[in-house]
Amino acid sequence: MIPIYIGYDRKETVAYHVLSHSILTRAQQPVAIAPINRENIKPHFWRKRGEYDSTDFSNSRFIVPHLQDFEGFAIFMDCDMLCRTDISRLWEQRHRMREEGKAVLVKKHDHQPTEEEKFLGAKQTKYKRKNWSSLILFDCNRCRQLTRHIVNTITPGLWLHQFDWLADEEIGEIEGNWNLLIDYDEYDPESPLVHFTKGGPWHGYNDVDYVKEWWWEYDDMVNGDNPVAWNVPGRRPREKKI
Repeated sequence: MIPIYIGYDRKETVAYHVLSHSILTRAQQPVAIAPINRENIKPHFWRKRGEYDSTDFSNSRFIVPHLQDFEGFAIFMDCDMLCRTDISRLWEQRHRMREEGKAVLVKKHDHQPTEEEKFLGAKQTKYKRKNWSSLILFDCNRCRQLTRHIVNTITPGLWLHQFDWLADEEIGEIEGNWNLLIDYDEYDPESPLVHFTKGGPWHGYNDVDYVKEWWWEYDDMVNGDNPVAWNVPGRRPREKKI
């Protein structure tokens, strides 16, 4: 079973469900998807939302190793993504991770945004290792620094997101073009996981790469193989899978 934690925010509810659907329909192994939702994890996470937290899960992602009882491996991802392949391809990288003694695997972006705002008017912040924390493969046993006390109380958000709680050599890199940052990274038709980090079609942003794929995924999630659903007046006609 692959444990997958996805950030959840009421402003991005539909993004969470479309990402979940895109994982489920392609996974070749059983997956267990859990939302990192403030309401559901209150006994474990009570930190107040900060001024620069653009989502409800900005810092709660770091409670994942605790939720796993610091055992085994787990995946965290932001909800504003679309999975385009079998997630077990990422999961298999845990074997290399174990051999190399890494506590986390991330995509090591050199992300330096120039805009002042991102989706829904949220402030754009700039810091080292930006967006590394949007997709994390945790070796939970090696992340015992992330206790409930540490995550909830005494640590600044940047200390968490910049992985200052780890030595540099403990931070490994995900192989392959996972976590492609749309509108920042070059378009890649083979990217296994793309990230609408500026905002997605659920925010009204439809003039970005991979939008047609996202809407196809949304329609497939809503209608599935139900022929009646596809024929409801006003629905988009069923299209071939991208």
